[in-house]
Amino acid sequence: MSRRIKRTQPRSDRRDDRPVRGRDKHPERPRERVPSERPKGHRPGGKPARFSERRPEQRQDERSEQRPGKRGSIAAEPAKSSPEALALPTKVQTVVVTSDEDNMRVDRFLEARFPGLSFSHIQRIVRKGELRVDGKRADSKDRLQAGQSIRIPPLRLDAPKTPGTLSEAAQKTLEMLKAMILFEDDDVLVLNKPAGLAVQGGSGTTRHIDQMLEVMRDAKGQKPRLVHRIDKETAGCLLVAKTRFAATHLTGAFRHRSARKIYWALVAGVPKPKQGRISTYLAKEEGEDDTIMRIAAHGDEGASHAVTYYAVVETSAQKLAWVSLKPVTGRTHQLRAHMAHIDHPIIGDPKYFSRENWELPGGLQNRLHLLARRIVIPHPRGGLIDATAPLPPHMLQSWNLLGLEADRYDPIENAPEE
Repeated sequence: MSRRIKRTQPRSDRRDDRPVRGRDKHPERPRERVPSERPKGHRPGGKPARFSERRPEQRQDERSEQRPGKRGSIAAEPAKSSPEALALPTKVQTVVVTSDEDNMRVDRFLEARFPGLSFSHIQRIVRKGELRVDGKRADSKDRLQAGQSIRIPPLRLDAPKTPGTLSEAAQKTLEMLKAMILFEDDDVLVLNKPAGLAVQGGSGTTRHIDQMLEVMRDAKGQKPRLVHRIDKETAGCLLVAKTRFAATHLTGAFRHRSARKIYWALVAGVPKPKQGRISTYLAKEEGEDDTIMRIAAHGDEGASHAVTYYAVVETSAQKLAWVSLKPVTGRTHQLRAHMAHIDHPIIGDPKYFSRENWELPGGLQNRLHLLARRIVIPHPRGGLIDATAPLPPHMLQSWNLLGLEADRYDPIENAPEE
């Protein structure tokens, strides 16, 4: 079960290289795990955190208590709406960034404060300079600081569409979305996003999840809302709120790091030690044709701290490794940049795979081998949402060719949450 741990200021560009006691030392004995108490926290600058382990029956008991169960089966008293979610202003207003909102992007700040505000409307008011930060124009991707003053113009929700018969194209889109559903109830959807399908629109993007959700408007005209994002080429779990109530609580859970996300990747080489923590600062670097995240120093302009835990699950001839990843922070391209930083880039990554004279093993597709495997997050009405996505076709093909067993014990599950 995920839990928040108070974080202290970490050192920049730091990787814990001491081996972590755990299953990786004895991969041939997956069932011989000694239970131990989980460490209460990892002290930056001190010894690396050790991934404590629990017996399978203990994990199963916990999951049975926490998991909401079948679709729509959660029964609990409605939680009170967050005071941070404001009514849409009909005139210009000024708000102050709170300590909980420190380092949030401008667009995500607006999404959290005003659930239901469309992505296109956010981009429009920012692009036109109607939103001001301390009196100055801002970009939607700029990071805010606690105490800053935000001028917010009058806002509006998209006009509800009158329910009616869907067109043939809209019906096909609805069927595609339904085929992606991993979990659904009255408040929440978890989709299994295919690799290659964008989450939101952008330059040259004509089809994306946010657009497809238009066909799922309810009788009141409410459209399901994205509460987080994953890269276009990354497959797997994508959380969507079906109501404003759910959007408010789920965005708050991400902001307070109550959500636990686990990713699977296939990387070049075998990381040593087999379990560890990567801690760096990341900053955006604009190129002529592309934008990437570079490793930065503390204090660099635009630099944000990023922490990732990793664990090797299985290897293939010491040339490839299946790694499980747990991001503590949620920076752009964080996992891809971090694995490249420790010289084990993710297979098929067009941005960060830079190993010279490296040949892709025969039969493997040259596509990004990164899966948003699992998401665990508090449900807005109590209990937990716990969804797991299967390997996408190109990764399943690679697992089969390499003889990797997708049902192996995943040691990252008990990595720290800080």
